[in-house]
Order: sequence, then structure tokens, then C-alpha cells
Amino acid sequence: MSAVGLIARHEWRRLAVAPFAWTLAAVVVALMAWQFLLALQGFIDLAPKLGGLKDAPGVTDLVALPLLRSFSNLLMLLVPLITMRTFAGERRAATLPLLLASGVGDARIVLGKYLGALGYVLALVALVALMPLALGAGTTLDLGKLAAATLGLALFAAALTALGVLCSAWAAQPALAAAATLALTALLAVVDAGARLQGVANAGINYLALPTHLEPFFRGIVASVDAMYFMLLAGVALALAVRRLGALRTRAD
Repeated sequence: MSAVGLIARHEWRRLAVAPFAWTLAAVVVALMAWQFLLALQGFIDLAPKLGGLKDAPGVTDLVALPLLRSFSNLLMLLVPLITMRTFAGERRAATLPLLLASGVGDARIVLGKYLGALGYVLALVALVALMPLALGAGTTLDLGKLAAATLGLALFAAALTALGVLCSAWAAQPALAAAATLALTALLAVVDAGARLQGVANAGINYLALPTHLEPFFRGIVASVDAMYFMLLAGVALALAVRRLGALRTRAD
């Protein structure tokens, strides 16, 4: 197995044996399951009225997509908690010098840490996405729209995880890394708020905002420009994390 795979597996196992990670996953799944059941009950109550409407929204639009949209907001709080220990935890435990002395390059270390944390985040995404899919046995789902929304959510999660790894590489304490990640993602979420209040919706400032590129996926639109935005954001964040790790290695030498 490559060095990247070994580091990713170690990071995944560290999350898998941590009570905090299990508790976090349990709380998230329980919260989203409760919201899912409430939305489903609301749809059942509303279904008789929808039956007489032409082109009435179905269970996908009224239950599945709102659930995934709500989870995207929750991810902005979850990812900082998941990624805060990737490097800041190593620094606090004084084990980062051992990792740097392993002979593995900075890029592979960062990529391994990133993939390990991303695996956990994507597992949560999969658990939440399976909830509306369970309705497929009793009703007709718009699988195309649901697949687009899940893809967008996965890309969104990948970008957030990269930002979390970057902040953890810069911070000396996990709590500081979590706070920095939360602040950075919140900034990217509202960076165009002023422009939208002025009625500007297609300017460059709008392009920088996370919701601008996530919302089309929830409408069933998969555009390369939106996918590239998330991949570019993740790539830049990881490159900066590699640069930071290189600076830490030089300082240690």
C-alpha cells in the first residue's frame, strides 16, 4: 500500500476508534432522521391536496431535497469538528515531528490526512442520502435530481474538508483550527450577501460564494463550472496546506 493510503487508513482508524466521532455520527444521523420523518409526515398530510394540482411537487422536492439542503448547512458545522485534529492534534501531541521524519513527502502526508477525513465525511453524506432513497420502495423518486443533489453535496463536503485540513495545518490547537474553519466557510457562504441585497446576482463576487455553486445541484443541474469550483477550492486549500507543512518541516530542521 502507498504512503498516502497508509496515512489515510491511519486517519480513518483514528476517527473510527474515537468516541467523539461515533457520538457525532450518532447525533447527526438521529437529527437528520427526525427531520426526515417530520418532512415525510408533512408530505403525507399534504398529499391529498397535491393530488388535484397539475405538475405538483413530489416527494423528492418536498422531502428528499430539503433534507439534503439542510444537511449541507449542518456540514459547515460538522467538518471543522472532524478535521480540527488532522494536523493541530499532531502538533498538540508532539507527534508531528515523527510524521515529518518518516520520509514521506509533504504532499502525500496532506493528501493522506485529507482522504482519511474525507472518507468519514462522505460516510455521513451516504447515510443521510440513504434516508430518502428508502422511499423508493413505496413511491416514485426523481432519481436523476436526487443523484445530482448527492453529487453536489459530496463535492461541497470535499471542499469543506480541504479547508478544514488547511486550517488545521496552520493552527497550533484543534479548537483554534475548528474556529478558523468555521469562520472561513461562513465567510465563503455569505461573501456575496451584500451584492445580493443590491440585486446583483451574476457578478464575480457571486462566483466566490459556496451557495452559488451548490444550489444548482439541488435543482438537478450538474454544471461543469460548479463542479470545477469545488475541485479548484479543494486543490488550492490542499496546496496551501502542503506549503504550510513544508514551512513546519523547515522550522523543525
